[in-house]
Amino acid sequence: MLSNIINALTHITLADVFDILLMTVIIYSFIRLVKDSKAYQMAIGIAVIGIFFLITQWGRLVVSNWLIRNFVNYAIFAIIVLFQGEIRRFLTTLGSRTFRRTFFLRTVKKKWEDLFIAVDYLAKHKIGALIAIEREISLKSYMETGTGIDGFLSKDLLASIFYPNSSLHDGAVIIKDNKISAAGCLLPLPASHKLGKEFQTRTRHLAAIGLSMETDAAVIVVSEETGTISLATHGNLQSKLKKEQLKELLFQYMK
Repeated sequence: MLSNIINALTHITLADVFDILLMTVIIYSFIRLVKDSKAYQMAIGIAVIGIFFLITQWGRLVVSNWLIRNFVNYAIFAIIVLFQGEIRRFLTTLGSRTFRRTFFLRTVKKKWEDLFIAVDYLAKHKIGALIAIEREISLKSYMETGTGIDGFLSKDLLASIFYPNSSLHDGAVIIKDNKISAAGCLLPLPASHKLGKEFQTRTRHLAAIGLSMETDAAVIVVSEETGTISLATHGNLQSKLKKEQLKELLFQYMK
């Protein structure tokens, strides 16, 4: 086996190096997509099956190897079904604005201070709010379900949109760069979730999870019942956040 490795290294070409680097980037990108999602444990399970396959092949365990090989034929379809959200997010990200992200964060950090002030105000007054922030995957299809605003991000505008008597307060606000692109938008609800029974009727929280499953958006939720602040990313919901915690988590995620 060692001689085969040495022989392969001595005959390696530039194309082989490029091929290895390309596969490394693809695998690394996929791991980054699933590491914070519900698919992470499934990915570990698939990796374990792959290790068992190699062990049975090297150990010449004929029956076990035959069983795993036949299982793999069906596992390909299972992977497509189980990881459809992650695969869709990966393919969409290939055409994203990744190279603009660092510059984007520097330009909007000061602009977003109004966002955090507004969220803190809404939470203290128990005014329900749902705010989606576009990252790399476009939210245009969801913007079209609401009313176009195209206004600069400000605490007064956000507070007025979510004021209980406002016609747009029940929908979601979508922020793109440093602008409020649309309000009163409809977000998708998740087919399933791991939240407790107390969240069964909280449509804002479910919509936040639904959108974060479908896209890479960060979604802020303010509960009108408790005034608590939550942040949804990759299908996970972090609740009971303070203003500074929200700021830290959001900037870290947007990187």
